[in-house]
Amino acid sequence: MAEKSLMGILMEDNSSTSASLLASLKFAVLPIVKVFTMCFMGFLMASKYINILPPNGRKLLNGLVFSLLLPCLIFSELGRAITLQKILQWWFIPVNVVLGSISGSIIGLVVASIIRPPYPYFKFTITHIGIGNIGNIPLVLLAAICRDASNPFGDTCSQAGIAYISFGQWVGAIILYTYVFQMLAPPLGETFDSIHEPKLLPTKAYEDESSPEKVPLLTPADPERETVITAKVPTLKDRWNYLVDKFKLKQIFQPPIVASILAIGIGVVPFLKNLVLTDDAPLFFFTDSCLILGEAMIPCILLALGGNLVDGPGVGFKRLGLKTTIAIIFARLVLVPPAGLGIVTLADKLNLFPKDDKMFKFVLLIQHSMPTSVLSGAVSNLRGCGKESATILFWVHIFAVFSMAGWMILFLRILF
Repeated sequence: MAEKSLMGILMEDNSSTSASLLASLKFAVLPIVKVFTMCFMGFLMASKYINILPPNGRKLLNGLVFSLLLPCLIFSELGRAITLQKILQWWFIPVNVVLGSISGSIIGLVVASIIRPPYPYFKFTITHIGIGNIGNIPLVLLAAICRDASNPFGDTCSQAGIAYISFGQWVGAIILYTYVFQMLAPPLGETFDSIHEPKLLPTKAYEDESSPEKVPLLTPADPERETVITAKVPTLKDRWNYLVDKFKLKQIFQPPIVASILAIGIGVVPFLKNLVLTDDAPLFFFTDSCLILGEAMIPCILLALGGNLVDGPGVGFKRLGLKTTIAIIFARLVLVPPAGLGIVTLADKLNLFPKDDKMFKFVLLIQHSMPTSVLSGAVSNLRGCGKESATILFWVHIFAVFSMAGWMILFLRILF
């Protein structure tokens, strides 16, 4: 009887283990499959055979998502979930973003020192390894997970997950337009394109510069007198424009960041929250409209992402080379997530965030396992290396389909 009972226990353990593994596979792989399917539809719509999403159409769709749909989703979900007490509980989310960027950049520095990428892509390699997508892709994955009624996170899966992710986005924007913007600066006196242009030998001018054709018809005015006339004291508006340009405030305060700030500002004040965000609020029609628009964000951004892949890696692949491209993808998708897992595990042991909130820990973990940030491509365009960044984003998002599934299985096994 003892042997039978022991065998029964072992059989029950094996069946429960296999059931939990199948559940982990279901909630980790199916969301990735859904994301891949919608991206593939966008790829088909942008292909030359259908061509419903040409480059101009994808640009407009990206602008619509970034300027309207994503801010509406953030404002409605984060504003309804946030309170002053929760801000004190959620403080580790932005800290986790900063720690993830630091650890990722350190890994990027080590990898770049080993592979020695071609000039001038040393800092480019560091930033594209260190800076992950902490906004769009996590939101898409969570939305796919939470659509299943039997998801392991319960009824508040969608609202809590979106609130956690949105709460850390403002830190990511500051990192992108300060640290990444400076790191991607081209070499002094050069541009990324000019480095790859063929060098032309200087030609000697044989024309006599003292010929009548070279003598100016009008003599320049006295520079001292001209300076006196044109000099003026900078106004308050001029000083403000200088500060905005100096600290890249327009880039930092983008629509999603403004939506996060408004959601936090209104959500922590009970009077304003009861006026706008609660279900029986007098102005809830505005929040409800944002909720409706926010639901369109996920399919639109995936269609645009899939459509962008139709252009392929482009000329940036030739400039970076095979070795550098593989190193960035491998480091971002394989080496960075274990470092993030170590950060979150240590923070958990130090009681730096709520222990009984599985979704909170899951969001912290997936922030470290995402591909390179799409917004790094926008910063790269500002610095003149957008073609090289497009190459990395193309390949890293293709391979991330497989890496994210693996890491999500591990994270769900750890949590449940």
